[in-house]
Amino acid sequence: MSVVISVRIPKELRDKLRELGIDYYREVVEFLMRRVQEEYYRQMSERYRRLLERSPRLGSDFATAFIREDRESE
Repeated sequence: MSVVISVRIPKELRDKLRELGIDYYREVVEFLMRRVQEEYYRQMSERYRRLLERSPRLGSDFATAFIREDRESE
């Protein structure tokens, strides 16, 4: 399903778009799709950053200790 949105632009701009053969419908839809994707990734990145800030830091020797413990348990 789709919806209609209206955008008022100067007549000269519309005439220029037509003169140049620019499909402004497609341009607007593609721009909005890119914008939504960029904002989605920005928000996800921000959430991830906040999550990392709240998480306890693991020491640099965490991986070494984990591997050693795993090997010793065999």
